[in-house]
Amino acid sequence: EDCLEREGYTYYVDLFAEHSPYSLLTTSFRLNQREVAEPEIHDRIKEAVAYAHERGFQVALDVDVRLARAAFREAYPDELQEMLRLRTAELVASGEVEVAIGPEELRDHMTGNTIPYVPVAGRFVRAYSYVVGAEGIEPESVQEITAERCTVKAATEKEVRVAIACDATCEGRTVCVMAAFTHLTPAVYAPHLLEFQRAIAAQYADVPLAGLMKDEWGFPPCHGGCPAKNDFWFSPWRAEAYAEATGGRDLVRDCLLMHAGERGRTRERQAAINRLLEMSRVRNAAIEDDFYRVAKELFGPDAYVTTHATWVPYPGVSEFKKNGLDWWAATRDLAQTDEVAPYCARTALAKKWGSGVWYNQYYAPEVAAYERELWAHAAGGGRINYHPLYPKPDIPRRNRVALLLTGGLMRGECRVRLLSLVSQSAIDCPVAVVFGQACAMNWAGPAYDDVGLAVTDALWRAGYYADLIPSTELTDKAFQPDVDGRVRYGAQPYAAVVLYHPEFERPGTADVFRAAAAGGTALFRVGDWTMDFDANPLDGNAALPEGMVACENTKDCVARVIAALEARGIRPCTPATSATPAGGRMGTAAPGRKGQYRLLDGTEVVVAGENDVAGDPIVATLDVNGREAAVDAIGVAAVRLGEGGRLDALAAGGLKSFRTGDVHIELDERVDIALWRDGAGALHGVLQGWDGPVPAPLAALCADWTRLPMPPPAPMPE
Repeated sequence: EDCLEREGYTYYVDLFAEHSPYSLLTTSFRLNQREVAEPEIHDRIKEAVAYAHERGFQVALDVDVRLARAAFREAYPDELQEMLRLRTAELVASGEVEVAIGPEELRDHMTGNTIPYVPVAGRFVRAYSYVVGAEGIEPESVQEITAERCTVKAATEKEVRVAIACDATCEGRTVCVMAAFTHLTPAVYAPHLLEFQRAIAAQYADVPLAGLMKDEWGFPPCHGGCPAKNDFWFSPWRAEAYAEATGGRDLVRDCLLMHAGERGRTRERQAAINRLLEMSRVRNAAIEDDFYRVAKELFGPDAYVTTHATWVPYPGVSEFKKNGLDWWAATRDLAQTDEVAPYCARTALAKKWGSGVWYNQYYAPEVAAYERELWAHAAGGGRINYHPLYPKPDIPRRNRVALLLTGGLMRGECRVRLLSLVSQSAIDCPVAVVFGQACAMNWAGPAYDDVGLAVTDALWRAGYYADLIPSTELTDKAFQPDVDGRVRYGAQPYAAVVLYHPEFERPGTADVFRAAAAGGTALFRVGDWTMDFDANPLDGNAALPEGMVACENTKDCVARVIAALEARGIRPCTPATSATPAGGRMGTAAPGRKGQYRLLDGTEVVVAGENDVAGDPIVATLDVNGREAAVDAIGVAAVRLGEGGRLDALAAGGLKSFRTGDVHIELDERVDIALWRDGAGALHGVLQGWDGPVPAPLAALCADWTRLPMPPPAPMPE
């Protein structure tokens, strides 16, 4: 609310303009029972954006449909999201058995200041009676008893209560009662969802936005992915889509199968799970893609779409249920993640979207955490998308922003940005770990909730950085052999690829690896492939190329991959630490605050910020394509050499000296610089935070120098 009045938004914009190097503000909407579609809100935002432009900022605005849920309900009252809840009870020989099912009140970051995804209606859907044996439900015993034995005693937004009439035939049987609760949010499969999404964005077409923001899209939140597997996101349109995708199968009936399992129907169950979760990924990705397209249509081809598709920033059970783990399919121009997302996923997304660096939206309750993550992000080829201090309820909201602009954090950020002036290439990761997405998400399969992070973590800790990629990227044609047969993802060629638990893959997966077998990529496999996507028998192991090495386990795989890399003469980079970022899982490997790595264009990069957030001293001699480059700098140093050892790029914070070939730079005073050649071979340079004349050794190298201001730290707020 404090941003809507002029003195509110001007405070923040002025603060950023005077004390930060930011140029793009990603602005989300969190108001108390106000919605983004309201004309008054539009007008206030338009005023604020105009002021931001005056101060040199671009703005990407959150216009997600979840910020206009009341408006959607008014327009399409019958298109809200349902949760189908399955609950069981033992039947008796006489009388009645009542089953009462309550709803779940769901909330997340989109609803913190307003109405949660509250239940607004409840209905009885169906009931089944059956006998449970040693191997699960006895399939021949399943009977639908919805009309025959069930009486609805209550059906409201607070409770669905059903009485089941029992007699002697019920003894020893179990009943599963299914109730659907409607929640205050658009159904993911709602017929008018895309139309409504576009209409909200179009309301802001007269505002000079730099783009739009969509954050953590998907079904409503369900932390933990429902371990009992007895809640399913549901709607009539999802049921229709499921029937179409499965040749007419009944989603409600299959929910019982997916929940409890039935003797002799394991493969049928596995196929149903595969299909349902694939549909989640495809549908949510389509919604993300349509949002991306409308942003481009309304605000031009260079419009930004921010921020990230990662909700729980771990590729596990919560994401499976929320969005079908659509991280790699949610269309963006810049790779974006949040919080403690694994670095192997961040780097892979940079390859997918060709964005060079990745941006990770980060928050913590203390400034010191941002100071640490600034350099850890930079050491992994990325940057921070700064979120205000959170959670920090004990200090005023304004100070949660202002505190990040005090001290040396922005000084360090300015030094890190020098890297982006000399290269737009992503960090070089010579290994890809391609995990079977269907297998990882299938709770009735052999490797549930295992996407291969144990492999990527071990490789990162050995200094051999690895990208984590779902197998769906193979069939979506994003991951393919290049003309030389090397496996490539975007601009990244791989020296080694690990196919991790390919159970349930489609035959096209084998086609990709057979095509790659003739190239220079070493191929490895962990886990057997005995069934296709529909859980039909398949000798997938035999379909893969003979040269693909079958590994016994993760440890064996990592050892074999490293040996293959060493045999190819690939040097490791700085090993990642074993420390887990706060909230991370499985000891997810993360870089420290100091490291050296390569970019895909051959740039060698060193970053150092262990002791001083503005940067630590760097005195190093780098091996750049077999040639030496000696540098004395602070915080960052990056060097790229061209043909014959020609200096093509140099970035350095606090540069004191640099020497390579016939280029010798000795400066009396340290200065932040970036120097690079354009396509015609001409040098261009930037001096950051430098007021005096261009130092003579630099002027002798390059005539074209641009000055980049260094914002002063903000005063400590009261």
